[in-house]
Amino acid sequence: MLCFFSPITASSQDNKPTQQADSIEISLLTCGPRQQVYSMYGHTAIRFLDKQSGRDLVVNYGMFSFDKPYFVLRFVFGLTDYEIGINTFEMFSWEYGSTGCGVRQQVLNLTAQEKMAIAQAIDRNYEPQNRVYRYNFFYDNCTTRARDIIVNNLSGKVVYEASTPQHLNTSAQYPPFRELIHLYNEEHRWARFGNDLLLGVKADRKTTFEQQQFLPERLSDDFEHAVIVNTDGTKRKLVSRSFWVLEPAAKDINAEQASLSAFDILSPMVCLGAFALLTLVVAAIERRRKRLVWAFDAVAMLLTGACGLIMFAMIFSQHPTVSLNLQILLLNPLNLFMLYSVAKAARRNRIHWWTKTWSAMIILLLLGSFLQSYAEGVTIVALSLLLRNILNIYTFNNKGDRQPKHKA
Repeated sequence: MLCFFSPITASSQDNKPTQQADSIEISLLTCGPRQQVYSMYGHTAIRFLDKQSGRDLVVNYGMFSFDKPYFVLRFVFGLTDYEIGINTFEMFSWEYGSTGCGVRQQVLNLTAQEKMAIAQAIDRNYEPQNRVYRYNFFYDNCTTRARDIIVNNLSGKVVYEASTPQHLNTSAQYPPFRELIHLYNEEHRWARFGNDLLLGVKADRKTTFEQQQFLPERLSDDFEHAVIVNTDGTKRKLVSRSFWVLEPAAKDINAEQASLSAFDILSPMVCLGAFALLTLVVAAIERRRKRLVWAFDAVAMLLTGACGLIMFAMIFSQHPTVSLNLQILLLNPLNLFMLYSVAKAARRNRIHWWTKTWSAMIILLLLGSFLQSYAEGVTIVALSLLLRNILNIYTFNNKGDRQPKHKA
């Protein structure tokens, strides 16, 4: 045992509560959202303060490195490894103080034995063979790890209480994962678009009470309204007091608006809406000229097929919420393989059979909107492509170019 939290861990070996434990405070730290993509949902850590010795440490389950080989590829396929890190509270305050996100501290109402049990569990976690874990954003992240290390080492049972009866029933259904993260990425339109593009049907299923605690602010709120039911039936609040250890900075709306870039202004809806409008304009030109624009078919199939390769790769990801994604019906990787044949037929003013097959898949996509929420603008693009395909199938189906007949 590394005994980062000695002497309390060492003195606990004889199973006698010590006066040392009375000077210990274990708290949940909840950091507000930041602008970076990987921190826009906030962060959770555990503070371990020994007032007698002056030791003030922060336990962080969100340590990772961009320098590891193939980091992005591993993250996409759910193979990212995070690890526990222990630092001084002074360093933690310095890091988060400059961000202005704010850090809220909730001092936990624990017995001496519970403090010892948590300290020993953290020591075990920090051993080299236990330090690294396979990260999963929804099911196993820095927030759920902090929750589990606390809740699983209490002598009593945690019961969540609030003004609404729903909190009393841990089997009740809560908003889906997609809806929960939308609360945080609404101002980051492209990040939200990317998330919604990769998340599949399972992200739209209702969550349970514990599952929604993957968000730091959700866990903090639940802890605030929780009690510990002791073995003798008595109750005590899980949180004895809470306060801002680092006040959040006031938002400068004017500065934020001034810093908007063209990338921010051109939202996914604007870009995809423009593509949908172009699709309808091309369809109108084709109908008027009685001639297929094969170049548009080539571009549309190239773009949707390239996106489809990413969607196809998600099938093999270990992230459980991305494997089944109905958007692959529109963003179809097979479009890359059928591109030449479809463009060749269009140059001859003929409709390829794949156009009909893809149209049927798009119809299935639209029907699937009852099961899955799609990324912003995807439905509009699907409708425009479907309308163009239907018009072209009706107008050009197997007609092709007809050569004039000459008499002998």
